[in-house]
Amino acid sequence: MSHFDNFFKSAFTVDNVIFGFDEGDLKVLLIRRGEEPYHGKWALPGYFVYPNEDLDGAAIRVLEELTGIDNVYLEQVQSFGAVNRHPFGRVITIAYFSLIKISNFSIQPASIALQAQWHSISAVANLAFDHNKILKACFQKLKWLVRSRPLGFELLPPQFTLTELQHLYEAILETDLDKRNFRKKILSMDLLIDLNLTQEGVAHRPAKLYQFDEERYQALLSEGFNFELKESRTQHKKDKSSESAHP
Repeated sequence: MSHFDNFFKSAFTVDNVIFGFDEGDLKVLLIRRGEEPYHGKWALPGYFVYPNEDLDGAAIRVLEELTGIDNVYLEQVQSFGAVNRHPFGRVITIAYFSLIKISNFSIQPASIALQAQWHSISAVANLAFDHNKILKACFQKLKWLVRSRPLGFELLPPQFTLTELQHLYEAILETDLDKRNFRKKILSMDLLIDLNLTQEGVAHRPAKLYQFDEERYQALLSEGFNFELKESRTQHKKDKSSESAHP
């Protein structure tokens, strides 16, 4: 036996963390596994890399096979290689993530995915393997990116209100933002186009509708950008929820 043999006994997988925003809630796409290990458990859409494909190609293929989602940009985030992370042997996984508009995609579970559905980030329980750790790492990546790039607009409908935009950033950053300061900051960036339209069919006073300025967006991406959004309070939302549980 060659002394190199032990170095060729590891497998590689890819795991996709797909974020979406829906009705003021940040969500992640999960599948219910249809094979062992962790049969029936919720997990990230992931599977093994074929010997004849590269990692990026595998991530795209696996996402489409398990959820039906294709034609999305996947960004590599981090590798996870704890020795015992997979019960069947040494498996190293590479995590990818993406931001999509939930309304633009139809979920179609297949292959090992018994189900595929969106879960609120705040309600995700114990996932298979080390997928909670992977999800946390990608969520932290998202928080960092949303401060340096205007990525959040990719999760909104073509026409949106400033309140919807603020709720998006509050959901990602898990914090409350001062309404007045947020609007002043956002409008000063010249990222929005005032459509001179207002909401229709709402019970409250109709709010103004805006559109994202794609050209301005691309310019900011090339330059690097920092929103410098600040909390309006010292407590995070999760702190407030713990307070309400202890009156």
